[in-house]
Amino acid sequence: MTTAIPAPAPAVRRSPAPRLQLVGDRPPGVPVGETDGARVGYLVFLPANVDPVALMHAHGIRPEVHPLGPGLPQAPEPEPAPQPEPVQHDDAIRVDRARRLVELDGCELDLTYLEFDLLAHLVSHPYTVHTRDALISGIWGYGHIGDGRTVDVHVARLRRKLGPAYRDRISTVRRVGYKYVPEQH
Repeated sequence: MTTAIPAPAPAVRRSPAPRLQLVGDRPPGVPVGETDGARVGYLVFLPANVDPVALMHAHGIRPEVHPLGPGLPQAPEPEPAPQPEPVQHDDAIRVDRARRLVELDGCELDLTYLEFDLLAHLVSHPYTVHTRDALISGIWGYGHIGDGRTVDVHVARLRRKLGPAYRDRISTVRRVGYKYVPEQH
């Protein structure tokens, strides 16, 4: 005896319900107040009948809407960044950030890219103690990797280039980091 097996019913394709996940100015799962200020921008496409500002306000997000397309108002042009002024905290060491130039008693110092950034940072924050980790993340641009010896090596090179008369202006704070002291008396 033969039994007929019914043919499967054709699958009905249903379009999924429209979903919108709004992302604020902090990563998902991170409580408010535990971000480092970094921001990420997202481009969100919405149906024409949805008011994006009202939708974002409903979810507690402060919107920044920039319309696109010809004939629509554009976002204002950002103002040009002011040119940094030369930093001069004493009469001996002069740091000119705009020209990336350091002068020591009127003579130009030959510094590498990171040596310049490190010295400029220290000179612009005199008497402030900087930890090795803070210098690594601020100057090198990444989190702590290793034991901080990178900072120690660069400080030693800077001290050699500053010479015996000025090397003590970069002061070691034991077990913490470094600070710049404009004049040793």
